[in-house]
Amino acid sequence: MTFMTFRLDQFGLPLFRADSSRYDALGYWLISDVSIHKLVCLDALAMLADVSAGRDPFEPWSSDNYTVTFTPTGVSIRSNWSDESGEYGVDEVRQAVEEFWRFLVAQPDKPHMVREYHPELPDWQASLLRWEEKWSRRHPSRGTLFD
Repeated sequence: MTFMTFRLDQFGLPLFRADSSRYDALGYWLISDVSIHKLVCLDALAMLADVSAGRDPFEPWSSDNYTVTFTPTGVSIRSNWSDESGEYGVDEVRQAVEEFWRFLVAQPDKPHMVREYHPELPDWQASLLRWEEKWSRRHPSRGTLFD
């Protein structure tokens, strides 16, 4: 059972519901900073895998909206525009980000959307290949979250 669920609003943008207000900063970060961008979600998943293995994230989180710090002991999320903030364990952030990834992948591809990168593949698979090409590494969630 997950502590956070997601759905789309009438404009096709993600919303979240969490079991506790303690997870508000995490939820708002996911729906606004990661948003519908699968490549950004893949970045977050890889950063979580890196810190879980005791390494620094492959790159610092970069955003105008949130300051996010990934360490082996936890993830700190702070809004750059409000007092919204939260400190979370790596496992609970991983659980939320994985659930968000599953939510994004479950959304149907837009049939009239023109994609230049592997248009023959579902969008999530093209995003994964594009991520791996960009960072010149196999995504650490291969074999667990996706094949």
